[in-house]
Amino acid sequence: MWRSLWRSIDRFSLQYFKYISSELQGIKVVNNSNRDVVIDILQSIVEIVAYGDRHDASIFECFMENQVLAEFVRLLKISRTSGIEGPLLQYLSIMIQNLQSEQAIYYCFSNEYINSIITHQYEFDGGDLAPYYVSFLRAVSGKLTRDTLCLLVNVQEGTGTSFPLYSEALKFAHHGEKMIQTAIRSVILNIYNVSDDIVYQYVTNPPVSEYFSDLVLSLREQCLQLDAIVHAMDDHHANDKQKELVLIVEKLLDDLYYIKDLLCVGESRLSALVIQKLLGLLIVPIMIPFMQSNQNAGIQMSPVTSMYIITRVLQVVDVVEVGKSMASLVLYPYVTSEFGGLLKSDPSDGNSQSDCLSNEVNTIRGIVNSSLDCEGSDRNQLRPSFGSNSSVHNLSSMNLDYIDQERKGIITNIFSENQVLFLATLMVLLVLAENKDLNALLFSVVGFQPTKDKSTDASSAKLLEENILMKCLPQIFNELLKILGSTSTSRVIIQWYAGWFLQKYVVLQRGTLGRHESQIFNLTVQLNASFHQSRERLVNELSGCWFDYIPDAFIKEWSSCKKVMEESSQRKDPFFILELAFHRISSNGGNADTWQTMVDAVKVFVLHLQLKAYIIQGHPPEDLPISWGKNSISSPRKIHASDASSASFGSEVPLGSGVPCKIAFSKVGVRDVYMIPVAMGASGNLLLVEKHPFHSRRGTVLAMAPLAGLCPKIEDGRPTWLHLRVREFNPYHMDQKTHPNGSNGEIDGRWTLGFPDAEACEAARLLISEETCKQRSSVENLLATFLFEDYARNVSQ
Repeated sequence: MWRSLWRSIDRFSLQYFKYISSELQGIKVVNNSNRDVVIDILQSIVEIVAYGDRHDASIFECFMENQVLAEFVRLLKISRTSGIEGPLLQYLSIMIQNLQSEQAIYYCFSNEYINSIITHQYEFDGGDLAPYYVSFLRAVSGKLTRDTLCLLVNVQEGTGTSFPLYSEALKFAHHGEKMIQTAIRSVILNIYNVSDDIVYQYVTNPPVSEYFSDLVLSLREQCLQLDAIVHAMDDHHANDKQKELVLIVEKLLDDLYYIKDLLCVGESRLSALVIQKLLGLLIVPIMIPFMQSNQNAGIQMSPVTSMYIITRVLQVVDVVEVGKSMASLVLYPYVTSEFGGLLKSDPSDGNSQSDCLSNEVNTIRGIVNSSLDCEGSDRNQLRPSFGSNSSVHNLSSMNLDYIDQERKGIITNIFSENQVLFLATLMVLLVLAENKDLNALLFSVVGFQPTKDKSTDASSAKLLEENILMKCLPQIFNELLKILGSTSTSRVIIQWYAGWFLQKYVVLQRGTLGRHESQIFNLTVQLNASFHQSRERLVNELSGCWFDYIPDAFIKEWSSCKKVMEESSQRKDPFFILELAFHRISSNGGNADTWQTMVDAVKVFVLHLQLKAYIIQGHPPEDLPISWGKNSISSPRKIHASDASSASFGSEVPLGSGVPCKIAFSKVGVRDVYMIPVAMGASGNLLLVEKHPFHSRRGTVLAMAPLAGLCPKIEDGRPTWLHLRVREFNPYHMDQKTHPNGSNGEIDGRWTLGFPDAEACEAARLLISEETCKQRSSVENLLATFLFEDYARNVSQ
């Protein structure tokens, strides 16, 4: 009986929903005293409505009859100081996201309820209200369809006059918090993807269309900041500046990918507007210094940064229209100057290639002119970087047909003494070469035979023979081989990239080079000369203190080089251009430098091996052509406890032919030990063994040092003292904690061994040298196959 009186209330029932709705309607004021109660009511209503939408239609009918959503709007108006806006927006977002029936969504979007909540005068200064508001906008945009979008747009005579969801979202478009900015971009893309004609007309006309100008101007400002950071690099703040550089590059890439998303919407008016702003406010100002002799025009940015930005835009915004427009813009000087006669040919000749190219030129003329007009009429947010108003006027009236006939446009950079700028320019041309959407004749302008269309007419075949790049190809190959042949230890990084470029250009020009045997011969001769230098450099390292690590370094660098060589230009991160621009070589002295010198020698030698193999075979060798066997450091081998070659600290080993001597330790004083140098394959150690108290022919290892780098030397005037340099630097811990000066804090150790007489001391020195030579010979045997001059030809057979 008593249980029936205490029956629990079903909180998802229609009865309870009516009760909680009446509670909401009875609230006349919201303040700190009843704030928590109001939040609980809002939470209950949202949970019940979401449940009713799926399981009980009567609940949502009651929701509509009682106009509960209007009560949410009323709460916003009577709760200015209670801080209820955040929770209210949060629960509304949850409710909208969980609604599934079209009727429920349609009702919520009608009657101006959503617009009233969007346009409410919120106070966003401080606090965390902005994220709740933006989440609400995103939830609304996620439910947009053609049927619901029209409920949020105010239309007069077939034209959109206001769109609160869009206009209020744009106010947060450049918010400082990345999460909010990302959410707003999601809102904007959701709106565009509905494909409503009235909305497209609204967003692509002023003043709303100024958003796209602001977007590209913000991108341009980031490019200028990027350029400033690159030029501000110095040895004292390199790490901080590099982190700053990475952050600005990540933000720049986010904006470029967003622009690509806008273009992928596929609406012609929207795409045309975005492309116009991208070219007019960013690309044209970057390219103008390369298109005319007035270097003060356009954006004042270093050529290296300009080439990086152009490359990044071509790679990221890989939309057909952008690729064609940018290619036409980059190639504009060559098209108009080199092939003006072809463009003026009689259209009745039926030359489809020239007609298409003529259309490209006319298109780019319009892009440049409209872009310059756009730049002159836009707001002067970045005026200092683009010059005065008179400068813009001069740009719009310049003669774009006047081009230096010898070295024009970006080809000028190929003749630059700046190797980084030279490589950056090659990167732009490579990305263009792998763009499959370009006109076949545009490929021929810079000398690339389009792979997608093997058939070319007579005019394009002639251009392929007399194109700009073919004229510069000897200069390109000579400069790349000059970089490869450099003996400077500070340019190893740039040598790897030069090798990558050489491989790519040989691929792209392989068919054309077949008709120029002299170029192939010269290329082979110069590469062989460079290979000899790299081989001699590696041979010298076999006498260094790190020769025992050469096999391991060889295996690692072989794999790394192969991976680099197989990268396509479309996937190649051009950030290396910026890295090379601010690359600084810091020398800390000691073994860290000698280690890096050895690794660099291996890097350059491996690069030359794979380049030689590629030129003959057409691709690098798949795997190392020899087995390193059990003698390699990297290869495990069976360990015997009694074998001195496999000894470790504290292990027992036979004394064998060990030489008795004394050594003084700082903490334990002078100790009588036996010195045992032992080499096994490519590994070798010097053991200091203390005689076992009960076994006269065995002892315990007290200390060990690698044989390589010991450099035994008898002290002048003290013929019984043998000095050894102990290599304590660990190359595999280079990335761990370092001192402020960049060193890892490890320096060479020093051991001084005392012997009974001079003869014993000399015998010990010779014994160490003999074992070191055995170890070095094992390493040389592993590398012998690679050190042959005709290795590349051997592996190709």
